[in-house]
Amino acid sequence: MDPEQLNKLRIQTETKDRPKSFFWTVLFIVILVTGVAVYYAWPKKDEGRRIIGGTTNKAATASASKNGETKTAEPRPAGKDDSVLTVSGYIVNRERIELSPRFMGVVKWIGVKKGDAVTNGQVVVLLDDAEQKARIHETEGKLVNAKVAINKAELDYARIIELTKTRIETKKAEDDARLQLESALAALREIEGSYELAKTYLDWTIIRAPIDGVVLEKLVNPNELVVPQSFGGLRGPSTALIALADPKDLQVEIELNEADLSKVFLNQPCRVSPEAYPDKVYGGHVAEMAPEANRQKGTLQVKVQIQDPDHFLTPELSAKVDFIGGKTNVSEALRK
Repeated sequence: MDPEQLNKLRIQTETKDRPKSFFWTVLFIVILVTGVAVYYAWPKKDEGRRIIGGTTNKAATASASKNGETKTAEPRPAGKDDSVLTVSGYIVNRERIELSPRFMGVVKWIGVKKGDAVTNGQVVVLLDDAEQKARIHETEGKLVNAKVAINKAELDYARIIELTKTRIETKKAEDDARLQLESALAALREIEGSYELAKTYLDWTIIRAPIDGVVLEKLVNPNELVVPQSFGGLRGPSTALIALADPKDLQVEIELNEADLSKVFLNQPCRVSPEAYPDKVYGGHVAEMAPEANRQKGTLQVKVQIQDPDHFLTPELSAKVDFIGGKTNVSEALRK
C-alpha cells in the first residue's frame, strides 16, 4: 500500500485527548445541586415540630422542648371532640299560631302579607261588622224599654203600698206589684247581658296579633267567607285567616335513631349549625323528647331549643346538631 494512504488512515494523537474542562463543569453542577437539596432538607433551629403527612413528629418536638424552645399549641386530634353525637334535622318554629274567627263572617280587610313583621295587639284582619252593629242598636232599644218598665213598676208598687195602708187595696195587690218590679229588674239585667254579648261579637270582628312575630302565611283574601270550624270538603270556607310565629323562638326537630338514645338526655347542651351557613354556630339544649317512638321508623322525635337565633336561621331548612357529652354547659360548648 502506498505510504501516503497509510498516513491518511492513521488516527492523529491530538484527537485522542478529550478536553478535561467539560468533566469539571459537570462535577461542579452535581455538587451544587446536592448542596442546595441538603440545605433545604436539613431541620432549622426554629422548628419546634415537623409535621409529616398530617401527623406530629414527636422526636422533633421532644428535642425542641429540651432546648428550651417555645412550642406551639398541639392541634386537637381527630375524633377527640366533646361531641358524642352529630345528627341532622330541620329548623322549625316552636309554636305556629293560626288565627281563626270566633264566628262565621266575611273578611272585610287584611292588613298584612306573608313575611310581614307584626307586634302584639296589632290589627291584622277586619271582618264585616254590619250584623253586630245592628244587634247593638237593637239591644240598646231594648235597654231603654226595660228601664221604662222598671220606672213604671216602681211607681205602681209605691201607689199600691199607700193604698194598702188605707185598706183600699189588698195585700195580694201589693205582692203582685212587688213581683212586677222584680220581674222588670230581671229583664233589665238580661238585656244588659245581651248588650255586652253584642259588643263582644263586635270586638271579635277586629282580629289582632297575639304575639310579636312574623306572618308565615296569609290563608284568606278579602270578601271570603270564614268559619270557626271546618264542615268538610276541599272547597269549603277557610277556618283560619293568617299563620304567625315568633322568629326568635326556634327549634331543631330531629328523628333520633333508637340506637343513639343513650347519648341524649333532657337539657343536654348542643351546638347548632345550619347547613346553609356552616360557619355559623349557635348554642342550644335538648328541650323536648317525645313520650313514644315511631315503630315503623325506629326513631324518637327530639327537639333542640336554639339560643339567640338570628336571620340566618330559616324555618324548614336543615341544620346539624352536635350533642355535647358530660356536664359541659352551652357557653363552654360554643367556646370549643
